[in-house]
Amino acid sequence: MGAQLRVYKRRIKSVTATKKITKAMEMIAASRIVKAQRHVAASTPYATELTRAVTAVATGSNTKHPLTTEADAPTRAAVLLITSDRGLAGGYSSNAIKAAERLTERLRGEGKEVDTYIVGRKGVAYYGFRERKIADSWSGFTDNPTYADAKKVAAPLIEAVQQDTAEGGVDELHIVFTEFISMLTQTPVQNRLLPLSLEQAAEESGTKGEILPLFDFEPSAEDVLDALLPRYVESRIYNALLQAAASKHAATRRAMKSATDNAGELIKTLSRLANAARQAEITQEISEIVGGASALADATAGSDK
Repeated sequence: MGAQLRVYKRRIKSVTATKKITKAMEMIAASRIVKAQRHVAASTPYATELTRAVTAVATGSNTKHPLTTEADAPTRAAVLLITSDRGLAGGYSSNAIKAAERLTERLRGEGKEVDTYIVGRKGVAYYGFRERKIADSWSGFTDNPTYADAKKVAAPLIEAVQQDTAEGGVDELHIVFTEFISMLTQTPVQNRLLPLSLEQAAEESGTKGEILPLFDFEPSAEDVLDALLPRYVESRIYNALLQAAASKHAATRRAMKSATDNAGELIKTLSRLANAARQAEITQEISEIVGGASALADATAGSDK
């Protein structure tokens, strides 16, 4: 076998092995998407009802609270960025990071200091490589987040919201994550969690345009909001983590399918080249045999004379 043909054979074998791996990863990601979608659907009713409760308290009282009241001159904001722990997902993490960068530039353009909180090793690596300050970070659960993970992420953010800005607190809380729209479409979005926009809350909870009933609050509206604040932030972060997980699995499936298809095309191309090389070898061998036979015949004819 010629050297060129051996090279093609080795490459075909290598690409075939890679194709098997990418196909397996595609199937695994596809199975995880279904599970992640179920988790998103299961978390939505709780988040919706909690938002309705917050809206009811906010509209039924005049209490000033960090959950619903904007600062007169906000000077500091927190941005929570959700990325992935792993790669092989196309531009999933990079698109979320770009959205966070745009949000940070806008907030700084408004004269606000920005504290960045990051979920996922990809985001941490990006900021670490550029030596940018990170207020806090978490990793290890982006593929399958739980409510306990959301509580862990929410704890320092809630504390920052409740603190005065002079003591390191923040006036606003923003979140950047990838929203799962369909198997083919996942879009990075940026939402302001706090202070809560009552109009946005009414739209999300389905109460926009409705006349809400009157409520009596015990012990007080402020105490109710204090109790709802951590639950609201935790539920929103949990929903965002689930949306991001579903989006990541969809992006991985799409990237692995593309890799599998490309591997198949490469195998076809290499197979054609290998066939051409083998045909060239056969043609050369036949030419050598024919040439040798002709030379032998000429030599035999010359000796007979």
